[in-house]
Amino acid sequence: MPQLAYVDGRILPLSAASVPVEDRGLQFGDAIYEVVAILNGRPLDWDGHMVRLRRNLAELAIDLPMSDAAFGLQARRLLALNGHKDAILYVQIGRGAAKRDHAFPARARASLVMTVRRFDFAQRVRQLETGVSVITRPDQRWARVDIKTVGLLPNALAKQAAREAGAFEAWLVAADGTVREGSSTNAWMVKDGTLFTHPTGTSILPGIARDTLQKLARSAQIKVAEQPFSLDAARAADEAFLTSTTAPILPVVRIDGAPVADGQPGPITRRLAGLVWDEIHRQTGWAA
Repeated sequence: MPQLAYVDGRILPLSAASVPVEDRGLQFGDAIYEVVAILNGRPLDWDGHMVRLRRNLAELAIDLPMSDAAFGLQARRLLALNGHKDAILYVQIGRGAAKRDHAFPARARASLVMTVRRFDFAQRVRQLETGVSVITRPDQRWARVDIKTVGLLPNALAKQAAREAGAFEAWLVAADGTVREGSSTNAWMVKDGTLFTHPTGTSILPGIARDTLQKLARSAQIKVAEQPFSLDAARAADEAFLTSTTAPILPVVRIDGAPVADGQPGPITRRLAGLVWDEIHRQTGWAA
């Protein structure tokens, strides 16, 4: 079966899918996106993704002429036709196509594109045993990274630097030395039994996996502090880890080549991983 995509009401082979040359998402990055994990054929944290999607559309004054129920129906239809049990659903909504002009067009119909790609979530479970390494890079993104736009060039450059360094991720560091987040993940450290992660605001993306982990940790009586931490503090942490839709939780065992503590996944991160994957099983029925 060919890979299928959804483009403005049509489902067609990915190889035949296209958007207009003057699409504003293509020319200006005037679009937002969501990435949803599909496990055992079921979406994870769907409601959280929809809340964030609607909030981001409102921030950019993009009107999607479709109810949440209708949108969910189209997404499920695409998932069913692609037939993947474990996958990533990519959703992109833009202002639409119009004559090129920086200002918003007076009349434009919002565009909706969705794709589905098979994804091996079992690899994330295996990586819990060894952990991953991160490098650090200056945070050179715009000042509203809380809006999940498609303008991801700084993120892509940071991720490429990590790949070339043999690392899983690049943590983005502010000019004052504060660790903000990764190029596509939220950053965490553990010190004296407390979890630390950068507070929400305009300088990080409010991650769905980040939110889920906080709820699980607090329910398990693990202290969570939403407060900035420095790169020096992360290097001196007892443990570190990252979270995202495609990496629900992964231990960070090396930062810029230096080990975090003993260079092994720590006990609190391991405990949290158990809670996270139990929650994934509860929502989707997925098991490694």
